[in-house]
Amino acid sequence: MSVEFTNYSDTRYRLAEQKAAQYFSSLHGQVKEKTYVPVLTEDIEVWKRKHVRHRSWWTYFSRGKQKPDTRDYHRYIGWLNYTGKLDDYLDRSVSYIYMRDLGKAMDSPGTKARIRQVVTGIKTHLLHSTGTNREEQPDFLSLAGFYRWAQKEGVETAAIWVIDKLGNVSVHIPKELNAEQAQRKLIKIILGVVLHVIEEMGEETPPAERSRRLDEAIRLGYSYGLTYPFIDDLLDSQLLTAGEKERYSRMIRTALLTGIVPELGGWTGENVEFIRYVHSELRDAFEYIKGLQRPETVSTFFEQSYVFFQSQDIDRDKDLNCANYTNEELYIPVILKSASSRLIVRSVIHAEVDEGFDHRTFYYGIYNQLADDFADMFDDMEGGAVTPYTYYLKYRNQRQDLVNPYELYWTVICHLIHNVFRSDAKTREVILDRAINGLKRCKERLGDDKYNEIMDIFASGNLEFHHLVGQMVRKAEDVDFFDKLLRDQMNAFLKKDRQEKEDFQATVRTVRDQINSLLPIGQNNETQPMKDTLTDAANYSLEGDGKRLRPILTWVMGVNEYGLNPSAIAPLLRSLEYMHTASLIFDDLPSQDNASTRRGRSTLHEVYDSATAELTGLFLIQRAIKEQASLDRFDAKAVLALMHYSAGKAEEICRGQAMDLQSKGKALTLAELNMLCFYKTGAAFEASLVMPAILAQVEDDEIAGLKKFAYHAGIAFQIKDDLLDVEGDRQVLGKPTRKDLDNNSSTFVSVLGLDGARKEMWEHYCLAVEALREVPRNTDFLKHLLDYLVNRDR
Repeated sequence: MSVEFTNYSDTRYRLAEQKAAQYFSSLHGQVKEKTYVPVLTEDIEVWKRKHVRHRSWWTYFSRGKQKPDTRDYHRYIGWLNYTGKLDDYLDRSVSYIYMRDLGKAMDSPGTKARIRQVVTGIKTHLLHSTGTNREEQPDFLSLAGFYRWAQKEGVETAAIWVIDKLGNVSVHIPKELNAEQAQRKLIKIILGVVLHVIEEMGEETPPAERSRRLDEAIRLGYSYGLTYPFIDDLLDSQLLTAGEKERYSRMIRTALLTGIVPELGGWTGENVEFIRYVHSELRDAFEYIKGLQRPETVSTFFEQSYVFFQSQDIDRDKDLNCANYTNEELYIPVILKSASSRLIVRSVIHAEVDEGFDHRTFYYGIYNQLADDFADMFDDMEGGAVTPYTYYLKYRNQRQDLVNPYELYWTVICHLIHNVFRSDAKTREVILDRAINGLKRCKERLGDDKYNEIMDIFASGNLEFHHLVGQMVRKAEDVDFFDKLLRDQMNAFLKKDRQEKEDFQATVRTVRDQINSLLPIGQNNETQPMKDTLTDAANYSLEGDGKRLRPILTWVMGVNEYGLNPSAIAPLLRSLEYMHTASLIFDDLPSQDNASTRRGRSTLHEVYDSATAELTGLFLIQRAIKEQASLDRFDAKAVLALMHYSAGKAEEICRGQAMDLQSKGKALTLAELNMLCFYKTGAAFEASLVMPAILAQVEDDEIAGLKKFAYHAGIAFQIKDDLLDVEGDRQVLGKPTRKDLDNNSSTFVSVLGLDGARKEMWEHYCLAVEALREVPRNTDFLKHLLDYLVNRDR
């Protein structure tokens, strides 16, 4: 692409500006003439018959089921179903998505039929999930739920890919940006693109083609969605300097005008690592989207992308301290960016031309933008952002010519209902539902006093009309929406998840330090004056940079969940790490895996010799038994049961290592590999969970649930180890990679391949999550441990 395309893009932008200017001029005229007032007054009078009910005195004494808080997701859905409101709730919610995101006309028979079909499907799913998992988070917020959907659709590879991508984004988001908001926007865009693609496919689409297109949609959704955190939010933030923002904007504009992402060049400064990551991700995303474009859609993609970015850039450059912006300068970029952001999606997925889609989408966009800007006006004001609302708030007393954005909002609603959607009754219902719902949510968020203060400013143009709207805000019922419920749930989940993750990491660090202080073995004075080599060797192995996952798990379950005394279980913590370290010493011996490094240091037999290493392993096993025998603050029968159980697990671990050695050079089946893996890894995880449960004398059913979790978590852990042996960084791992290949060992990667091993790991992840439902405890730590096991880099 060349100078000619640059000129073409500028021309197309000017044409889009002209179209937006004509639209704004029409709206401006309607605001001046207040033509929307009598029309919408009549609409609201019709609309309120369904939403404002006159209550008899009996309703105040009836003992109906009380409406729960929407934050209680499962109870709220159950209440909607109990009261017979669920069908209408889902109908308006799905209809709104079809209107807003898919640009559909509500009077189309095909659209009506499709909405009914989707509503039925969602209702069936909701009633099943709320009936079986009342204490669980909704499936749509669960990685396990997402992966199960991916399995059903045959898109597991894309699901694993996007899970990894989203995890990397959250890790790289700096504090100046909102990580939760970035994740939410990305997930929303991915879902939106997937929804578009599903709607493009018919019932007759073959399963293989459906899977291919959904796989593509997930990757496209992520690739397009990156523009929000890594372009829009980044340029809006204070992370970059003015010079960096200018340079970054030039790079983006160059990519859109030439079709080629410029090299990053000599970017310097404290943000250089983050910018390198962003540049790499956006370049890959850009190339993926561009590579999927057809010749007939590629120009539309670049054209709409350029319009979107240019309008955003013009809007971003505005200064709230400048008092001279015209109404056109305030509103035309808003019209353009709100319309083009949705029009891009159609070109991203290279969808077929849909008659009327561009028309409806172009006129619809500003409605959502004005609603969003109204909700965000105080945050925008604090950040110094120029929006129609912040500008009006600041200059309304100085500039009598300024258009009141709230008046324009109602004008747009009237225009959409009667001019764009042809006075369709369903459109009127859904748009007015949404408008009143938005005001209700705003009032709830701000409180009555602040809300009334804002309404005194914005709703003063026609008192009678706005008094009617105010009545609807106070009295109207059944105007809430499923997507808002999902958004609230997602925001709450992401916030809770972040806090739990921080708590998990803090607990791991704190408990790990405590355990490290418990592990050193004192010198045996009876061996003097000879050197106590075994104690030195044991302490050398124990001093390595171990993760201490097993004793940490025991401490958390024992202390936090079973209420055991931390000092009382100290011997158990030592015994677990002594047994584990002994197993590693044996694994590393030349006669077994012949490893040269472990935990970032030379292995024990390299520092001493094989004989010393063997004796040290036996020494640590005996120390572990001695520690267990010193659990004198617990019931003697429970301690004996624990020691009996521990001995059985030690036998299984030995069998697992023997099986591993015997399998070298042999091709194992998946069943054999699972058994080997459990004996080698899962048994130790199980012991970490079950041993404190034995001391706490919990019920057998609970122990069975813990065992099931440990079985699948242990296999997931081992599969991740196998993947890291192939793909991991030796410096991060602290041990050589490709050891399994060198030893000719059967692994999940050698048996299933990389893609198959990843799928098997996520299958066991899901089974582990499902097993936790049988454990009547707070399992947040175990869930985050599981997430760590499959996402770790060492």
